[in-house]
Amino acid sequence: MTEKKNKTTKSTGKKAKTSKKYLVIVESPAKAATIGKFLGTSYKIEASMGHIRDLPKSQMGIDVENDFEPKYITIRGKGDLLSKLRRDAKNADKVFLATDPDREGEAISWHLVHALNLGEEKDISRITFNEITKTAVKRSIGEARNIDMDLVDAQQARRVLDRMVGYTISDLLWQKVKKGLSGGRVQSVALRIICDREEEILAFIPTEYWSLVAKLSDKNGKRLEAKFYGKDDEKMELSDSQTTDGVMKGLEGQSFQVTDVKTGTRQKKPVAPFTTSTLQQEASKHLNMASQKTMMIAQQLYEGINIKGEGTVGLVSYIRTDSFRISDEAYDSVVAFIKEEYGELYVNPERIVYKSKGKTQDAHEAIRPTEVLRTPESIKDSLSKDQFRLYKLIWERFVASQMSPAVYDTLSVKLKAGEYSFRSSGSSLKFKGFLEAYNKGEEEDEKMIPLLEKGDLLKTEELLPEQHFTQPPARFTDASLIKTLEEIGVGRPSTYAPTLTTIQARHYVTKESKNLYPTELGEVVNNIMKSYFSEIVDVDFTANMEKRLDEVENGHEEWKQIIRDFYPEFKDCVEDAREKLAKVEIKDEVSDVICEKCGRNMVIKYGRYGKFLACPGFPECQNAKPFFEEAGVNCPECGGKVLIKKTKKGRAYFGCENNPECGFMSWNKPTGEKCPVCGSFLVEKGRKNVKIVCSNEKCGYIKENPVEGES
Repeated sequence: MTEKKNKTTKSTGKKAKTSKKYLVIVESPAKAATIGKFLGTSYKIEASMGHIRDLPKSQMGIDVENDFEPKYITIRGKGDLLSKLRRDAKNADKVFLATDPDREGEAISWHLVHALNLGEEKDISRITFNEITKTAVKRSIGEARNIDMDLVDAQQARRVLDRMVGYTISDLLWQKVKKGLSGGRVQSVALRIICDREEEILAFIPTEYWSLVAKLSDKNGKRLEAKFYGKDDEKMELSDSQTTDGVMKGLEGQSFQVTDVKTGTRQKKPVAPFTTSTLQQEASKHLNMASQKTMMIAQQLYEGINIKGEGTVGLVSYIRTDSFRISDEAYDSVVAFIKEEYGELYVNPERIVYKSKGKTQDAHEAIRPTEVLRTPESIKDSLSKDQFRLYKLIWERFVASQMSPAVYDTLSVKLKAGEYSFRSSGSSLKFKGFLEAYNKGEEEDEKMIPLLEKGDLLKTEELLPEQHFTQPPARFTDASLIKTLEEIGVGRPSTYAPTLTTIQARHYVTKESKNLYPTELGEVVNNIMKSYFSEIVDVDFTANMEKRLDEVENGHEEWKQIIRDFYPEFKDCVEDAREKLAKVEIKDEVSDVICEKCGRNMVIKYGRYGKFLACPGFPECQNAKPFFEEAGVNCPECGGKVLIKKTKKGRAYFGCENNPECGFMSWNKPTGEKCPVCGSFLVEKGRKNVKIVCSNEKCGYIKENPVEGES
């Protein structure tokens, strides 16, 4: 029998050192894959797949009698994963908790410590990084710390508060209105803001006003437009047709004389790098992305994408932030890039520091590319279409944020005709500055006017009076609602997207052409909230609650005190509503579609995927079919109704109600008219400047610009 050999070195006979084993726990497999590249073989990277523990779904899960102690349980379906993580943690010499660098990430790490049953003898550390790069991850290992209980407690306060409100009010709405409803703390305020705006629009009374434009030409025949300003250099409003007619009579036979000319320059400052809110707003405006989709793609860019020649790398910094700050390293790299790519003149003379409104989590940075040299075009082949578009938006915005301002030459002219004064102004772009990198509606339309001198007389070509009416406030879009929530201090970066998703999923709000409209159900729920839970839907109350949560994070307030102050009055409101609120019946909207099985008019219902048609004779008749809105025109092929349909990927198109018998289909809305040139049907094309064009591309007919020779 041979003896077992000791692991010894030949030179000294001492036992060889065995390498230590480290366990790093993150939230997602994608993040684990990216981090795994940066750390050696001593590190094992595992994903918790989000939260391991949470409040139970079947009950409120808060022990009101025991000082509001939350009853956390292991999330259903995570038992096997938790057992594996426990084994890995037990076998590791040290455990690093590397969840996201915010309140929720801190809370996930805290829950992991409890769920893994790690005793005090186990070496556990919390690490955070603002970007998933080799430098940042390795630096975080050296800066490991204990779990920040102030951050955890701030998250616990929010979770308990939201569960208390959401669970209780949702139960009430299920009893008094219908099943499937919810009444969350932030979503109720968002719904109220939309409903209040709708009330403003309905109550709006238009006011008449007029404008007057003079089309003029100088001695060289060069033209300009001047707008009416007032009488004897005093501002004057043209409030009605009589006033406007009086001014027109006073201008008869009068010549326009230049009384003052001013030339100058004006700067347009660069835009700040993105925060969560501004990213969602700009992605909505320029990429037509819903906030939820924006955050999903941004998360992919943050956690890591497999780039050809590099492997999996995190492309952007942490995406849930309300800070405009960028690190010194990021600043130095972008300045060097701007000098190399655009030239010295395009670098702002001093570092631009953008200030955030109110309190921000300044431990984070703004959303920026992790490596500015990784240009969008250089990695386009490794990204999906939407990943590329969003990365390009983030990259361009970051580069522009430290570039020099755009400079415009300006010219303003004052004119007089009789006793009335007019004004004209123009500008031309002299130096593009940051617009070279980021030009998303930031560049202004140039308006050139001839260079005039004081005393010049101008010829009147035409006077154009025009009647106008004041317009009601615009309905909210995803972008403007997020901006409003941020400005009033309701919610935080992580809450905007889920809030918008929830109010639409509950069918409280519907979206048409980007505009948000409250539904009848939404108005009913909003009225209940205003009548019985006025404090919860009060903007100031909700904003103040956010401030108190910030105080918990700063260690200045105990988290349970917020709940103790809130619960008694809330409990009284709930009891009052249960006693006084009668059952609300919301009738289904009746359509003109006849059920082919029983002959009843089908009704419009809401399901998981939006509207659908159902027979009101359910359960005797269980007929149901997709709901399509009418386009308001008849099919150019068979005369049936044209419906607005959607592809599996969500792209809208126009199809005939008689499909499949009639195969009519168009990506553009038909007008109901025929082309005078070839007889094909005409369609509306374009979003901003809609044109009526022939559906037959070979024809080329455009209604606004008839083909040559057409009368």
